[in-house]
Amino acid sequence: MADSPRDYYGLLGVSKDATPEELKRAYRKLARQLHPDVNPDASAQERFKEVTTAYEVLSDPEKRRIVDLGGDPLQQGAGSAGNPFSGFGGFGDVFEAFFGGGAAAGGRGRRSRVRPGADALLQMTLTLDEAAFGVRKELNVETAVVCDTCAGSGCAPGTSPKTCASCGGSGELQSVQRSFLGQVMTSRPCPSCAGTGEQIPTPCPTCGTEGRVRARRTITVDVPGGIEDGMRIRLAGQGEVGPGGGPAGDLYVEIAEAPHDTFTRDGADLHCTIAVPMTAAALGTDLVLTTLDGEEKLEIRAGTQSGAVLTLRGKGVPKLRSSARGDLHVHVDVRTPTRLDDEQERLLRELADLRHEDVAAVTKGSGLFGKMRDAFGGR
Repeated sequence: MADSPRDYYGLLGVSKDATPEELKRAYRKLARQLHPDVNPDASAQERFKEVTTAYEVLSDPEKRRIVDLGGDPLQQGAGSAGNPFSGFGGFGDVFEAFFGGGAAAGGRGRRSRVRPGADALLQMTLTLDEAAFGVRKELNVETAVVCDTCAGSGCAPGTSPKTCASCGGSGELQSVQRSFLGQVMTSRPCPSCAGTGEQIPTPCPTCGTEGRVRARRTITVDVPGGIEDGMRIRLAGQGEVGPGGGPAGDLYVEIAEAPHDTFTRDGADLHCTIAVPMTAAALGTDLVLTTLDGEEKLEIRAGTQSGAVLTLRGKGVPKLRSSARGDLHVHVDVRTPTRLDDEQERLLRELADLRHEDVAAVTKGSGLFGKMRDAFGGR
């Protein structure tokens, strides 16, 4: 039993009378949500394949006609051994065998030379400060743009396209064959004009009928504060111009945040590590830390241990599209001296005696934790 036709309109979420422009808008909206670069979920990737297939089918007039007649153009040819009409090239040709073919009978018709352009993607590297507070940057891009010489027509200046002599402007060539059903009329795209119904006798000397050329240009990108590594900024209509000078796609600018010498970023929070001498950690001290906003006084309290985390509220990165900010977390690394001269060693031993710290006993397994507790428990 044959599979039931897929609901291509339902996959795109459009009605059966949707215009080509409505189909394109619906597909672009879904593609931006489901594209593997944006949504790595396996089910989203499968859905992306389905909506892409649906758009490819419905954007083709012939395939859409098959869908509207209750068929599935992607099932043509499957199981053809049991199909008495398999020699006619699928459901579309069978329909034409009974009702005629060509543009007059609702065939493929002429194809437009003007087609939408593709989206483009490039990367922009930002410093932590630029990503945190936003920046306006100029970016050099190389994309397809409308040819200035022919304004997208593909014709040399002063000339224009001519009606194709092979197909008479229909974009199709029809042929009649005899079969057991009688005469069968089939249609195929005209090879002389590639189905456009027009020919360009005098091509543009700059683009050679393409209507577009590649060019380097400078665009301005406004980066919002709080943007993160891997995020993308969409610039509508700044992508590739389509064939025949068709409407440009979109340009996506992907952000790459360069490593910072001091801070590491976790969302809106910042982290850094400061090295504090053992004596300063024991006695307490004040340090000056350079943050994203300038210098900040940081108090190291007496007795601060290695691994302690001091938090400066609101000194992190501004949150995207918000007035709130993250925090700055300062991790303390207490440094113990590795080399002592004779006088320094004498003074430390004297301190250990004053604190009744038996250094030899501390290293023994049985008294380790008790001795350490006594040594650092507030004497």
